[in-house]
Amino acid sequence: MQNFFSFLDPELAHNLSIKFLSTTGSSPFNILYKQALNHSPISVMGIEFRNKIGLAAGLDKNGEAIDAFDAMGFGYVEVGTVTPKPQPGNLKPRVYRLKKSRAVINRLGFNNKGVDNLLKNLKARRSLIPVGVNIGKNKSTPIESGKTDYLECMEKVYDHASYISVNISSPNTENLRALQTGDLLNDLLSSLKEKQHALASSSGKYVPLVLKIAPDLIVDELRTISEALKQHQFDGVIATNTTVDKTSVKGEKNSEQEGGLSGAPLCLKSTEIIKTLHQLLGDEIPILGVGGISSVEDGFEKIQAGAKLLQLYTGFIYEGLPLIRGLSRL
Repeated sequence: MQNFFSFLDPELAHNLSIKFLSTTGSSPFNILYKQALNHSPISVMGIEFRNKIGLAAGLDKNGEAIDAFDAMGFGYVEVGTVTPKPQPGNLKPRVYRLKKSRAVINRLGFNNKGVDNLLKNLKARRSLIPVGVNIGKNKSTPIESGKTDYLECMEKVYDHASYISVNISSPNTENLRALQTGDLLNDLLSSLKEKQHALASSSGKYVPLVLKIAPDLIVDELRTISEALKQHQFDGVIATNTTVDKTSVKGEKNSEQEGGLSGAPLCLKSTEIIKTLHQLLGDEIPILGVGGISSVEDGFEKIQAGAKLLQLYTGFIYEGLPLIRGLSRL
């Protein structure tokens, strides 16, 4: 099946895969991909995970196939990025395979069916796997008003999320990465933390807040972000999103396309960001490592660099179920 999908347009293949998984996730047909893996439990941010390996945000944007990813053996699933209102994203075509480099370039632009649709799917899931919800802002919302979108999404999903991740690092929404610096960053983190306290008080449930950052940050920017995470007592940080740096794939077909690069060429850059973050944060704030993990060795290196948990996306698309099986032993 994986070989068949590789001949299709990448976005069409993705949509067909999610449709199939959403239909079969809690049915007997999940035997086609179900794996019985040995558990390697770990507790991070007060959440119990059966293993360190999660599905990164972006693959199941609308939370349609959570039960299927649970059956595959993931230790947790992150859905989204979700925005308050449904939006179509950027113009197609917008996803490109770089097969030689085992990479993908996408400029999807937070295409999703909106937070209310995601909430319906979160309520309908049958599995008890931890689910993180990745939240963002609508393209039509000015960057200076962006926090209102994050707060709206946070309030709606709070009772049904294991943790909430804040995406300010996608390269495919105009000016979004401006939220990673200065007053906009501090205002956003402060507002989210205040909302978290209010929701925890009213619900009796504490849902951790995690920030997702870019791999294209310099050390001074990482230092600023680290200080902000500590100041506002965030519960975790995800390193990293996709990169806009295409030098590692220069000359390959589709390498000139605009958008974020993911997959094997991102691995080292992401691991270096994790290493620097860990030097700045120590064990005070846990790091979730993602970016280019295509082998057990890649995952091990990220853990050695300081990551407590790992996430897969492009590596999973290319390597399939055996990658989950191997990494679950870490």
